[in-house]
Amino acid sequence: MAIDPKTKTLGLTLGVVIGMGSLAWASVPFYNWFCRVTGFGGTTQVAEAGQAQAILDRTIKIKFDASKDRGMPWEFKPMQTEMTLRIGEEGLAFYEAYNPTDRPVAGQAAYNVTPYQAGGYFNKIECFCFTEQVLQPHERVQMPVSFFVDPEIVDDPDAKYTQHITLSYTFYEIDLPEEQAALDTATTADAKASLN
Repeated sequence: MAIDPKTKTLGLTLGVVIGMGSLAWASVPFYNWFCRVTGFGGTTQVAEAGQAQAILDRTIKIKFDASKDRGMPWEFKPMQTEMTLRIGEEGLAFYEAYNPTDRPVAGQAAYNVTPYQAGGYFNKIECFCFTEQVLQPHERVQMPVSFFVDPEIVDDPDAKYTQHITLSYTFYEIDLPEEQAALDTATTADAKASLN
């Protein structure tokens, strides 16, 4: 039995479309995994406290940067502009966020480090960027990030001459979590009912 050429062409076209769609869907998680594993593009690593095995006599300067997406209403800044640590030593820095609006606002921080080749050696232990943040109206918070620079940086031919690393965060507004959105809706309804 012969297959109709139109049916064959349609089947091949559908196969290509489905294959390309599957590759596009998988590319973002794969790229994120690749960046986390290799530090590509300044993506930092995640570590546990005390994971650095050695603290070297060599120091490195860590600079802190903060920005926000155009639509993000918060004020956001680092509490310190820089610090100097020995390579392998744990550091603790703080960023401050303030919600000047009359409504709760949720945000998520994206981050990277420069120079990019240092990303694979910059390890975060705890960070506000690991979870979404919700600030109530006129709430101000200080958010910690603890980190260390892996001593193996001194053995990397591309990164061993790094004198400073800049840790950058950009906050984006995201949808409120469901429970916060429900609470906000109930509060607004209560306020309207009390006015009537």
